Amino acid sequence: MGGDNSPDATLNGAYLASRELSNGETIVLVGDERLAKDWFKSNNIDYSVFEFLHADEVISMKEHATKALRKKPNNSISIGFNALKNKEIDVFSSAGNSGAMLVGSMFSIGPIKGVIRPCITSVLPKKNGGVGLILDVGVNADCKPDVLFQFAILGSLFAENVYNIKKPKVGLLNIGEEKGKGNLLTQSTYQFLEDNDDINFIGNVEGRDLFNDKADVIVCDGFTGNVVLKMAESFYSLINQKNITDDYFDRFNYEIYGGTPVLGVDGNVLIGHGISNEIAIKNMLLLGKDLINSNLNSKIKKAFK
Repeated sequence: MGGDNSPDATLNGAYLASRELSNGETIVLVGDERLAKDWFKSNNIDYSVFEFLHADEVISMKEHATKALRKKPNNSISIGFNALKNKEIDVFSSAGNSGAMLVGSMFSIGPIKGVIRPCITSVLPKKNGGVGLILDVGVNADCKPDVLFQFAILGSLFAENVYNIKKPKVGLLNIGEEKGKGNLLTQSTYQFLEDNDDINFIGNVEGRDLFNDKADVIVCDGFTGNVVLKMAESFYSLINQKNITDDYFDRFNYEIYGGTPVLGVDGNVLIGHGISNEIAIKNMLLLGKDLINSNLNSKIKKAFK
């Protein structure tokens, strides 16, 4: 029931994803069960391939996350998180209220022991055809050096285990390449990253390095990262508005990537864009499958033990 285009986009996306799953892999739909089954019937889709967790209530996109979670105990986001916590499902994904998803991640599931601040990431299409990652992109507007240091570890593990980037190069987003550049936060963070052998730190990177091959994982605070993310999204919008077809800029389309994991919480959680269509929903669900198969959460736990 989550997202601007629900339930049509969600249910159609789930159907498209179900066609790409292997035996023993099942999509569990959380929300109004009768509505979902009626939709499948009207579209001549066999809903027996799905499992259902019925939820009577929905948190709208405009509601205050904490208040809505408290006032609507039978909402689909809370029921989904309870299922994840009780290991009834292996990954929980939603394009619904992102604030409620983040609150649920922190308080229903909780951070992995040792993780100071969970975060979210975004994909950066590279000119060479590959991808990079930037984190955080919005959860933690204010950060301390040890938090950015942990982002580097989380991003490296995600890049290596889900995107198969071997020994990912970690860069610190800054206003210059030199070691002494930046504000107090980036200068102190540089020392944290430089003195640790568990990550492949390559130094400072600038805004012009976002889409080249200098770094595979770019670390920054959530305020800066969110500005970068929205700027990148505007590239794709401008290209579309001008009716320009370009293979590289087509890779800025959010639909391709589906959603972003909440890295550092004790469970697989994916947050999709509120405007997600059926293609984005499908790709978010398939990314969830990759999270499970990569065993990323266990590897994060091991790194922070």
